[in-house]
Amino acid sequence: MCKKKTIGVLALQGAVEPHKPHIEQAGAQFKTVKKSADFRGVDAYILPGGESTTMLNLINRFALWDDLAAEFAKKPVWGVCAGSILLAKTVKNPSQSSFGLLDMVVERNGYGRQIDSHHDEINGYNVSFIRAPVIDAVGPGVEVLAEHEGKPVWVKSGNIMATTFHPELTLDFPSPMHRSFVDLIG
Repeated sequence: MCKKKTIGVLALQGAVEPHKPHIEQAGAQFKTVKKSADFRGVDAYILPGGESTTMLNLINRFALWDDLAAEFAKKPVWGVCAGSILLAKTVKNPSQSSFGLLDMVVERNGYGRQIDSHHDEINGYNVSFIRAPVIDAVGPGVEVLAEHEGKPVWVKSGNIMATTFHPELTLDFPSPMHRSFVDLIG
């Protein structure tokens, strides 16, 4: 019998626990990760939605940057909303540090303020756009899996995936995005 793949959700800040039922229903094991020692046995990572500058501050405060970068270089990673900002090659409004793993330009809070948050269907699945970033451009190696209002919102390059929306907040398990991510794990 094959061992279930373990997905580590970075649990420094943001929407962490809502991923659990999606991951488990997609056939993988959920694990929160907060420090480097938690990375043992993790097959893939989710950088959850939340606030990207707060996540960056905590990643730096707890000296996780180098260890996360090393993990992301060899394992699948999915950035959700704020997590997509952390994966982008270029971040604007304002510019900030990122892991630069996806050849894309992301504008923080591109859909507007909190009051402009909304729900919509992406590939037939209801999702939440909460102070969501907008992907302004993608490089030639980035596959666009879905668009919203003429802009990419779900992209993938190799084993790196990003969504500018939150599928984990919908209580229909698993989301097609979680299923797709679990399929990326070798």
